[in-house]
Amino acid sequence: MIYKLRELTGVEEMGGTMRLGAWTCLLEPGSMAANAYGKTEISERHRHRYEFNREYEALLTGAGLNITGTTPDGTYVEIVEIPGHPFFLGCQFHPEFKSKPLEPHPLFVNFIKASYANRLKSKHPHAEPAKVEVGQS
Repeated sequence: MIYKLRELTGVEEMGGTMRLGAWTCLLEPGSMAANAYGKTEISERHRHRYEFNREYEALLTGAGLNITGTTPDGTYVEIVEIPGHPFFLGCQFHPEFKSKPLEPHPLFVNFIKASYANRLKSKHPHAEPAKVEVGQS
């Protein structure tokens, strides 16, 4: 479902062809991503030659995948999520580029929080849901 950037179709020599640097991404309100960041417009860093293949968009969204982050012009899919999963979020950018030991990226923070809450739920399935806030760090 991921393929070479459309601008690279027919290009064999790959030198200097990456999608690099910071790109703006618009987030769907209420999505896991928007909740993690606490806003609906972000900027994230890229370093790749690939993109979400829109030819499969209807098939994937029809099966439950949500596209929750795109470039402002809608050309590129930046984030996908599966609702109802404790934390299924895939992103095209590199959140590790903006993460620091004492200032972890919000997606990493929320992944750990969701993992912890899910672990508590699996250990004590009949207990009240864990009071772990999954949202802005």
